Amino acid sequence: MRKSKPKKRIILPDPKFNDVLVTRFVNDMMQHGKKTVAYQIFYDALDIVDSRMKNDELSSLDVWKKALENITPAVEVKSRRVGGATFQVPMEIRPERKVAVSIKNLILFARKRSGKSMADKLAAEIQAAFNNEGGAYKRKEDTHRMAEANRAFAHFRF
Repeated sequence: MRKSKPKKRIILPDPKFNDVLVTRFVNDMMQHGKKTVAYQIFYDALDIVDSRMKNDELSSLDVWKKALENITPAVEVKSRRVGGATFQVPMEIRPERKVAVSIKNLILFARKRSGKSMADKLAAEIQAAFNNEGGAYKRKEDTHRMAEANRAFAHFRF
């Protein structure tokens, strides 16, 4: 590579929970640079999760983190062209990408859901992911199934 690697940007923790992961999630959810709106949607969604789940031992933030953990894939398939043929090669995902993929899937499937507000949709998707169901969890399962089916091509990894 001729160019140097880009510097990692420092992400500041969010104001309410003082957590960097929350800020990453809000940054991905944000549209048109409206970060305050994105924060409000996220906090409202956590309040909805808190009211729906009468689980005293877990806070809504813990429920959200567990939901993210449940939908985080361990492997994915990448296309590799070998000798004129294209193979789907299963590869392990590096830790930063794991988090990014799970956040993007949760937001994508929350947006696709039917509901009144984005906070309602996000809360519903968080609850579904916490209970190992919903669109984001299904995406993770499909990814793992595809990697398992193409395990024979794992030797093309490089």
